[in-house]
Amino acid sequence: MQRSEFGPRLRDLRVRAGLTIEALAEASGVSVRAISDTERGRSRAPQPRTVAALAAGLGLAPADTEAFTELGRSGRETTVTAGRPRSCELPRRSVHFVGRDAELAVIGRRVAAGSAKVTVLYGPPGVGKTALAIRVAEQHRDRFPDGCYYLDLRGTEPEPVTTGDALTVLLKALGVHSRQVARDEDERAGQLRALLAGRRCLLILDNAGGEAQVRGLLPGGGANCVLVTSRRALGGLEAVRRHPIASLRPEESAALLESVGGGGGTAEATATLAQLCGHLPLALHIAGTRLAGRGSMADLVAELSDANRRLATLSASGSGVEAAFAVSYAQLAGPARTTFRRLAQVPTVSFAPAAAAVLAGCDVFTAEDQLEELLDLGLLQPEGAERYRFHDLIRLFATDRLRTEEPAEVSGDTARRLRDWYLDTAIAAGRWFEPAYGGPPDAWSGPVPLDTAELAQTWLQVEFDGWVEAMRGAAAGGAHQRVVDVAEALHWYSDRTYSVEPWRVVYTLSRESAALLPDRHQEVTHINYLAWAYGTCDARYEESAAIAMDAYRMAVELGDVKEQANALAYAADPVRHAGRHDEAIAMLERSLALADEAGDDDMYVQTMISVGLCLRDAGRSDAAVAQLRAALTELDRRPLAAAPAQIARLTAWVHLSTTYADAGRWPETVEAARAALPLAETFGEPSITGQVQVAYGEACAALGDTATARDALGAATQLLEDRGNLARWLQRARAGLAALSSA
Repeated sequence: MQRSEFGPRLRDLRVRAGLTIEALAEASGVSVRAISDTERGRSRAPQPRTVAALAAGLGLAPADTEAFTELGRSGRETTVTAGRPRSCELPRRSVHFVGRDAELAVIGRRVAAGSAKVTVLYGPPGVGKTALAIRVAEQHRDRFPDGCYYLDLRGTEPEPVTTGDALTVLLKALGVHSRQVARDEDERAGQLRALLAGRRCLLILDNAGGEAQVRGLLPGGGANCVLVTSRRALGGLEAVRRHPIASLRPEESAALLESVGGGGGTAEATATLAQLCGHLPLALHIAGTRLAGRGSMADLVAELSDANRRLATLSASGSGVEAAFAVSYAQLAGPARTTFRRLAQVPTVSFAPAAAAVLAGCDVFTAEDQLEELLDLGLLQPEGAERYRFHDLIRLFATDRLRTEEPAEVSGDTARRLRDWYLDTAIAAGRWFEPAYGGPPDAWSGPVPLDTAELAQTWLQVEFDGWVEAMRGAAAGGAHQRVVDVAEALHWYSDRTYSVEPWRVVYTLSRESAALLPDRHQEVTHINYLAWAYGTCDARYEESAAIAMDAYRMAVELGDVKEQANALAYAADPVRHAGRHDEAIAMLERSLALADEAGDDDMYVQTMISVGLCLRDAGRSDAAVAQLRAALTELDRRPLAAAPAQIARLTAWVHLSTTYADAGRWPETVEAARAALPLAETFGEPSITGQVQVAYGEACAALGDTATARDALGAATQLLEDRGNLARWLQRARAGLAALSSA
């Protein structure tokens, strides 16, 4: 059997599997250069472990694997060395390399300036680190007259290249005779540094497994450049630059599909296909190869749209994307593997260590260590401060590992544990803002600190999607009282973020769950909450009014005076927005009487303020000011709880400032705005602060303080952007800025 038969057979199997050389390299862990040289008969027959890795990467059946292995064994018996390429020669570049202009520009500037002594290109499997390093070397080859050298360290393989062997290879490539290579590894490292000190070379150390493997290969000085590629950031290396490599941008993904697959689809279909591939170069190569083989883009999009089949489709006979991820997964310690697959149960795009701790059943510090291990191997991506996220395809891989490696009852338990944690924490955080509590339970010991209202609010905002999904899960599981309890705990908190969070979703869930429970008083309360969300949050006033009147009729039927008062107040707000101010005031006055009868001091004062708002909108500024001042007096007289009192005081001063501004009473506007602003900023709802800034800015402009006016109106435009129900305030802010600019 001649050596030349193994290379053609390898190429034939690769093409049949629909893999490019780069894709097979990612799938098998064998370098691009080694595969290319083997296929062209330019290298020695591969070692047994390389043949095994190629067979696994190709996804060969057992019988085919045996024949493939025998062919490699026979080739080794008759191998010849004539015609071998120069050691450490750069692999041939991919003809389908596209994009990466930003990365090439940044790294290129460093190379040109001589500041890229050592650059680590790191990122998840399949992201194209090797291809980028080779392209950098090609673009800047002329700067390195003493040569560009490539060495695959095989850091993700079971038997990576040792530092000592790597030193030997590099020394020989640089012209050192075998007999002159030092026996001791440290001496070899010194030889390499001495040799490079007088040269200008570029080295690519590809697929590094860790710092220890690389450290001894780095030059000590001279005008050399080293590009290290790794799934890890190699944070233990000193005096190096690190450059994270992310997925391609959408336009680059489309260009790569066009290059590999030959086009043939609409721009919309191509964009959809690229998104389904997660903009990951390896996945895009496989998809493009499928298209080049006369596959239909519509069929491929349909196939990949099934999340349960997507990895298999992108794995080309068992290799490719899934195999590339599996290499990193296999390197994880047992606890980190468990955490990795269970993280697939997190319902949000990004997650914090606390969620990982709940899933793994460990403390937060241990979870952080495990997340950093996942990050280090490219299985997670950082997402802002102390948060992480999956690449879309890696999340699918984690889901598959969870399904395959954990019994259904275990994964069901962890999912419920995570759901209960979201719900328990939301309730505990919400208690900071509830009149009857003012803080979490004394026994609270969850993995996130809730020691202050600010910490509680931060958690609720950051984890909004998580606890809402937990509410959905609880509702689907029949835990309807739990859903209602969460919504109830967040009732007063919702006022703080009404313009930025979709409270209609929360109160739709709680209303639906309350309707399935026997307590009808509880049900009418949550119908009222939903009316508030439709009106105040979403400006869907007709629907809000209809829901509020449903609540009113039910409250009358139940004899629930308190909820009658609430319903009328919520129903009055859409009437005010419709411009029927006298009708709205009449409804609010009836609500005031009912709130007084029910002894609901919180609602009574807030409804007084709503009457003042109606009077303001009706143009009756003097009456509005009197009403709002009376509300502040009543606020001090009645025993309101802390949270309702804070909201009432804030809204009274806000509406006073805007009432004065509407009336052109500028000194009084400034006085009221200065009282309102610190309250608004402490409260944290941006739309409220924005309204005050408009009034303050208009007053300062009218009084000749243009600098303060410009600052206030500029802040208002930022706070009120994309607040649909406050468009008129945004228009006022912009008009005020325009007037200042033209003055």
